[in-house]
Amino acid sequence: MRGQADPHGRAVAERPPTAGQLAARLAALAARPERWWHLARFEAGAPVRAELADPGGVRLWLTTWPPGHRSDLPGGDGTEVSALVAGELAETTLAADGVTERPLRTNRVRVHGGGDARVLANPGPAYAITLHAALPA
Repeated sequence: MRGQADPHGRAVAERPPTAGQLAARLAALAARPERWWHLARFEAGAPVRAELADPGGVRLWLTTWPPGHRSDLPGGDGTEVSALVAGELAETTLAADGVTERPLRTNRVRVHGGGDARVLANPGPAYAITLHAALPA
């Protein structure tokens, strides 16, 4: 009875979306560039992050990555999903069991969590754009 009122009149508690629901929401957003393309800002000095409005209580943002830029080591405290929608990025993950490096592919949603540190780098000659979703802290 998801999405319906309780037939016994009890209060129904809102649950935060699961990682799968976040991934589905991000995939749907990535398929509709008219909702976010106007927020892309191409500045050579550093990545530009732009927040997107979401009525469902999820944090959504877009990041534009200039060529040759590398991110700092972000903390991986909660569940986050991301998708590369244009350009190319490489991800380096630092975990207790070692270091993993991989190129990211466009239009594939990735789920992040578990506290591993990640570094993103744009090795290409053009800008890259990513979309992200996470639960509010």
